[in-house]
Amino acid sequence: MLRGVLGKTFRLVGYTIQYGCIAHCAFEYVGGVVMCSGPSMEPTIQNSDVVFAENLSRHFYGIQRGDIVIAKSPSDPKSNICKRVIGLEGDKILSNSPSVFFKSHSYVPTGHVWLEGDNLQNSTDSRYYGPVPYGLIRGRIFFKIWPLSDFGFLRDSPNGHRFSDD
Repeated sequence: MLRGVLGKTFRLVGYTIQYGCIAHCAFEYVGGVVMCSGPSMEPTIQNSDVVFAENLSRHFYGIQRGDIVIAKSPSDPKSNICKRVIGLEGDKILSNSPSVFFKSHSYVPTGHVWLEGDNLQNSTDSRYYGPVPYGLIRGRIFFKIWPLSDFGFLRDSPNGHRFSDD
């Protein structure tokens, strides 16, 4: 009897570990559901919108200009940020400082991306902390799940002119 109970217990533990490993791999490499907070991506993503982020693009360097990504915050590694990719390595970026009067050009160094929120007046992004290392990108957001009225693929940036190659 004790042998039967121990056998069932070890089997249960084994299945739990196996399914835990499968779940970990799915969330780490395939993707998952994310709730975005803050006003920096308005109007594309509102506060408390639920989106799906896929993680395969970051592993295969499939991140493109215009993609919305989840990344570790360069200024606070315990938090994630949701921003749009404005520039890839080697791109020349017209960077506006918080004061509208000062504009300069920056180049995105190798292994980095330039991230900005769609709500330029209310976003802490690469204009403040500079280019973000590619390794901080956690996934690419491409599908909105909630609210149901906005269910579907995400729309293009309202700041489309920011992608010029001048």
